[in-house]
Amino acid sequence: MKLFSCPNCSGRLYFENATCLRCGTNVAYRPFGADFAPVPAPGIYNCANAAECACNWAVDAEGELCASCRLTRTIPDLSIEGNRHRWIKVEAAKKRSVYSLIAFGLDISPKANADDEFGIAIDLLADPAAGGGPGGERILTGHDNGNITINIGEADAPEREKMRVAMGERYRTMLGHFRHELGHYYWDRLVRDDPEWHDRFRVLFGDETADYMAALNRHYSQGAPLDWQQRHVSPYAASHPWEDWAEHWAHYIHITDTLEMVAALNFPLGRLDAAGARDLPPNEANYADRTARREAEPAALLPTDFDDILKRWLVLSEASNAINRCMGLPDLYPFVISDVAAEKLRFVHELLREQVAKKLTAGERKVA
Repeated sequence: MKLFSCPNCSGRLYFENATCLRCGTNVAYRPFGADFAPVPAPGIYNCANAAECACNWAVDAEGELCASCRLTRTIPDLSIEGNRHRWIKVEAAKKRSVYSLIAFGLDISPKANADDEFGIAIDLLADPAAGGGPGGERILTGHDNGNITINIGEADAPEREKMRVAMGERYRTMLGHFRHELGHYYWDRLVRDDPEWHDRFRVLFGDETADYMAALNRHYSQGAPLDWQQRHVSPYAASHPWEDWAEHWAHYIHITDTLEMVAALNFPLGRLDAAGARDLPPNEANYADRTARREAEPAALLPTDFDDILKRWLVLSEASNAINRCMGLPDLYPFVISDVAAEKLRFVHELLREQVAKKLTAGERKVA
């Protein structure tokens, strides 16, 4: 994620802004331009969900849904108290995940029909006790061939924390849910049917044809292996190769999104040399100077070399965790990246860099 500039006064804008707090201009985010435009303006309109779930994205025709809102097939029951607020928070998390997908040149087409192989369809549902859930069943967040279900109850921090503790997790957020579940979809799109990537996947992650439900049942009954941290980024990643993939995919997006913001803020970020020493080279230019680069090349604020990304992340996460502890807060990034986990992250990096290269070669451009 980067910072943005007001199209009227060049004041700083953040991703969720709909109004420039400096000059009062109403603005909308253009997802395929990675910038903000004034609204209304010729060819620039607010998403049809602007007044429904506080969507601040732009469309090129009045009354249309934006690229992110089109992915939502089912919205929460708004007659239930609190569901509109939950919808707003869930959509905000989804937009941040979609931002990264677009940056890496990935297709984000909505699914026309539930049985379609291609496309994404997201159902935002609630448990029966919260006024939702077909047949009185508890809603489980998950993925099935591009059909993604999100339990909106976790938009409430107490419910999400209760689930985090019950599941024995170190980290649980709505943004993390979206990145993880979307990772499953892009495994189907990018790895499953590509012999070269599929072979490389199995060397690192294992054979995904292993019984999935048996693996999950074993994980929930027995927990992760004692040595899981030597090979995986999280305990859940140890349950099955598909979950291993989705966890490392999500972590790679976490890492690159955060590092892009660090670069946009022009923070000096330490590097580790061969001897383990740190230096603090300042980033070049500020966020406004880099807007054109971000439009020209997705993820342009990031180093293209994975080792450089990992080194920067290790320094940043160590510093962020230390700062959080000073405030009595949990670690920002409560994970250890082993050498094996790093190679899995490298796999995701190389796969996504290939998508960026394909997009640049194709010269794809969209207005909104």
